[in-house]
Amino acid sequence: MAIRITAEPMRLTIELTGEIDHHNAAVFRLEADEAIQSSLTPTVRLDFGDVTFMDSSGIGFVLGRYKIVESYGGNVEVINLSGRLYSMMQLAGLEKLVTLKRKRK
Repeated sequence: MAIRITAEPMRLTIELTGEIDHHNAAVFRLEADEAIQSSLTPTVRLDFGDVTFMDSSGIGFVLGRYKIVESYGGNVEVINLSGRLYSMMQLAGLEKLVTLKRKRK
């Protein structure tokens, strides 16, 4: 489990690695929220390219970051989703709130 954060003038990219479950989602949330609140960039990109497993905590992670970013008028992109993770997020209705993008083949 790891998180890497890259700040650019108009975008903050948060790359997640490993599993997102009940046990480690809190660590991801704390680091991501600190970076988002200190930068207030208009676009926050959550990169799920190296996520190997996700349960409902991953949905909660995305939704929580959306609420923070939406509160100051920004938007969230969730990128590099595997087919399975993309389907999970669609079923949860996240595509109505954030931009979802599959991994490129």
